Amino acid sequence: MGQRANLVQSLVERFADLPPEAVYKEDLLRGGFSFSEDALRIASGFKPKAYFIFSFDLVPISEMQQDENLRAPEEICLTGGACNFRRTIVSVRLNPRSPYQVQVSADGQLALTLEGEEVCNVELPAYPDYYRRSLPNGKPVTDIAPTIEWGYLLYLTVFRMCQYFGKKVECQFCDINENYRQQRRSGRSYTAVKSVDEILQALDIIADTDSDSRAYTVTGGSITSSLQGMEEVDFYARYPEAIEKRFPGRWISKMVVQAQPVEAVRRFRDVGVQIYHPNYEVWDRGLFDTICAGKAAYIGRDEWIERILESAEVFGPANVIPNFVAGIEMSRPHGFRSVDEAIASTSEGLEFFMSKGISPRFTTWCPEPLSLLGKSNPGGAPLEYHVRLTRAWRDIHAKHQLPAPAGYGKPGIGHAVFSVSSFMDVIEAGDPGFAQRRKDAVAEKLPA
Repeated sequence: MGQRANLVQSLVERFADLPPEAVYKEDLLRGGFSFSEDALRIASGFKPKAYFIFSFDLVPISEMQQDENLRAPEEICLTGGACNFRRTIVSVRLNPRSPYQVQVSADGQLALTLEGEEVCNVELPAYPDYYRRSLPNGKPVTDIAPTIEWGYLLYLTVFRMCQYFGKKVECQFCDINENYRQQRRSGRSYTAVKSVDEILQALDIIADTDSDSRAYTVTGGSITSSLQGMEEVDFYARYPEAIEKRFPGRWISKMVVQAQPVEAVRRFRDVGVQIYHPNYEVWDRGLFDTICAGKAAYIGRDEWIERILESAEVFGPANVIPNFVAGIEMSRPHGFRSVDEAIASTSEGLEFFMSKGISPRFTTWCPEPLSLLGKSNPGGAPLEYHVRLTRAWRDIHAKHQLPAPAGYGKPGIGHAVFSVSSFMDVIEAGDPGFAQRRKDAVAEKLPA
């Protein structure tokens, strides 16, 4: 057994109250994985990466030797195999230097390997019929309305750049602007600002041909001045308004934009938004001010949090789900030096929100080399941090007896489709032995 495999196995054993699939999933998300040439040849016939907002890769397109950006799938499903995994959906984050690789096994099936040893089988997402279609203006549906989460979520990035631009104001973990540029340089159809008509035309095609999608997210970069003569609220609100008029109730509607004043939040609700994601990124005050300097300057941490609480009065606490980027708490040079400190800080934020009925989600930090933090932290955060955070999220969520976050599909290992972190996988639903294992672990006082 190699060095990485030893580390992963030690954490699986140490945190026996977590599904082992979640430990592997977090490691794949934090460090990425590669595909053999034979595996890429097979993957080319399945649903491809759409680069729906960020790169979510640990290498830029210019350094991909196998055209992986055009051939790799959007997600993979871990299942069965040597570790007897239950169905676990993982976002594809490309890294040719990773010890993990998807290969073709001796029996011709895809398998995930770690340092050359098989971990589990791999399944790929089917190529949807609507991915073969184009709008009247020739733009492919994949550019305008791609799906993620194994087809559950339509991801509508209607503004593919951000006005927090430059080292003094951009979020240091984010590569949205640089990803837009590299996609355009690579020749991909990649629309900067998608019109309302383009979104509706794409959804017309999807509504006629698809039965898997259950929700849509309207999102994009922050607008600090104006875009097409509109402020942020005016720009973004018109999309769900048009979608709900054309397709009333067809999908669960979600909005991911900045934390807005309560009047703006009411407007989002009134045009048909059901779930609001005012992402706060990192809990610690000093790290928020440093890593999210633009958000700190334009809105401020205290005001951001207050707006989250006010939005819960509009949508109801269960329908306000702010995101944080798990791992940037430990980024150099400003982050916490120890896992203990980082977990204590983020747990404080989780306790604050969950005690008020608000369940934040998290996205596992991918240190993209096109971002400022990715350049200085190519290894990301330690796997131990991600495993302990997953357990902390689960336990605080259970402590406050909160429901599974809405708009993410079924919770629980073997059921969850959320692919960029494990928070939905570790909710106890769907695993009758899970709760007892957690109680046993607490009783035994497993080391934190």
